[in-house]
Amino acid sequence: MTSSSEPLRGASHLECTYTGDTVESEALHTLSPAGKPYFARYDLEAIRPGFQPADVAGRRADLWRYEDVLPVRDRACQISLGEGWTPLLDVPRLAARMGVDRVWMKDEGQNPTGSFKDRGLCLAVSRAKELGATEIALPSAGNAGGAAAAYGAAAGLPVHVVVPTDTPAPILAEMRALGADLQLLEGLITDCGRVVRAGVEEHGWFDLSTLKEPYRVEGKKTMGYEVFEQLGGRLPDGIVYPTGGGTGLIGMWKAFDEMEQMGWIGPERPKMFSVQAAGCAPMVRAWESGATEAEPWADAATYAAGLRVPGAVGDFLILKAIRESGGAAVAIPDQDMFDWVQAVGQDTGIFAAPEGGAVAAAVPALVAMGALDPEEEVVLFNTGSGLKYVGMSPVS
Repeated sequence: MTSSSEPLRGASHLECTYTGDTVESEALHTLSPAGKPYFARYDLEAIRPGFQPADVAGRRADLWRYEDVLPVRDRACQISLGEGWTPLLDVPRLAARMGVDRVWMKDEGQNPTGSFKDRGLCLAVSRAKELGATEIALPSAGNAGGAAAAYGAAAGLPVHVVVPTDTPAPILAEMRALGADLQLLEGLITDCGRVVRAGVEEHGWFDLSTLKEPYRVEGKKTMGYEVFEQLGGRLPDGIVYPTGGGTGLIGMWKAFDEMEQMGWIGPERPKMFSVQAAGCAPMVRAWESGATEAEPWADAATYAAGLRVPGAVGDFLILKAIRESGGAAVAIPDQDMFDWVQAVGQDTGIFAAPEGGAVAAAVPALVAMGALDPEEEVVLFNTGSGLKYVGMSPVS
């Protein structure tokens, strides 16, 4: 680890995830000329000698423990509210209810604003500040807006958020309390995205939409490093992950590649299981049909706000990770999500978001499909606190 007075290496360049074309990393970028996300790339051979599991073990208990493979060069721009290093809990009673041997739950609801979105927005806002952005904006289904408002406030950057009118009330209250310029729109997150794009063009805001800038995925990838560390230096057989925009699944898959290049792991990978809502399941449909990209989902409807994403710019990356890992994709009805939120609570003491209920419901479904063996060890991601959904009811 470099001393606190030395600048960090940061990314060596950005690479288009579709064409492989590269650009320099020290300017604000959105999508590549191909209209696809950029990945930050690092000189992993240079980083490797001083960034091994033993080097990381005694570091600060947040996502900045992995600063060697994060893009920020100036520690003064590392905005932090205590995000990351969330508990990975062994949940044997829940495993028994599911009919499988070993289940862990990664409780992302314990992040500062109550969801995993803090990881991505921590990095996106930190890097935007470092590169000179003066105002930031994004469409959100809810939690990303709350996280952007929090990290924007901590960084001293104005934040503009556009959300659907049916966004959970606690999340709206959170964004207002954190000083965001909040606009409510009748429609879906894709409709909100059009409003943000107009603001970007008219006012010069920097767009932090999912995967439309390179750094939210860098924050999310830290979940992969954490799972490895928290399991004592190994990866599970499977990861069951709720998928809206899919940044976390994509980020963990990127992390595993980096870890292999640095000698942390070999070629082994967990099976990546993508979980969506029955009322909005474009990845499931694409996976089942063998498609490499996902057609937008018409009339998306689910009370799990984070899963109400009819189209994802990183669709091809999600599908690639599922297939390369030997995983699968499954859709869960809202009522099943709701029922499993209760089961998770009773068996673990975690008040999960609907997305957490969805991944729990997915395990017996995946076993029934033959995609998951009951003897395999799996990590489930509860991506948010159920407190943010109080008053919301299943729509199917």
